[in-house]
Amino acid sequence: MTTAFTPANPDYATVVRESFARQGLMTTLGARIVDLGPGFCVIEMPYDPAVSQQQGFFHGGAVGAIADTATGYAAYTLMPAGAEILTVEYKLNLVRAALPPLLRAEGRVLRAGRTLTVCRADVLHRDGEPCALMQSTMMRVEPAQRAE
Repeated sequence: MTTAFTPANPDYATVVRESFARQGLMTTLGARIVDLGPGFCVIEMPYDPAVSQQQGFFHGGAVGAIADTATGYAAYTLMPAGAEILTVEYKLNLVRAALPPLLRAEGRVLRAGRTLTVCRADVLHRDGEPCALMQSTMMRVEPAQRAE
């Protein structure tokens, strides 16, 4: 089931992409946003030995990082101008080994509230097969001072 959302900020795509560009971890992981819409964000990450675990699969921490980021930016697409978003909780199920060469985290909003937004991410690997599932809760916050 797909729910249609109307973004509070008509410039949400620019705001999301600028915010994503400031994320050092996503840059380090080689991740990028490949699809974006109201209540929806897709992030892909190519395989690199730097994001692997000892058996050569994608590391669970890297899987969780792109799933968390995809759900966070899915929620962020619905925030009013000037608001920001923070993760307050998530549960990640690693349902099978995450195989190279590419991971795709599809984040979507399930319920958008004024303060809390509940999201889900499906993380897919070879041939679109799911390797991880995440449910997360995001919280709308006022802009914070940036750590420099």
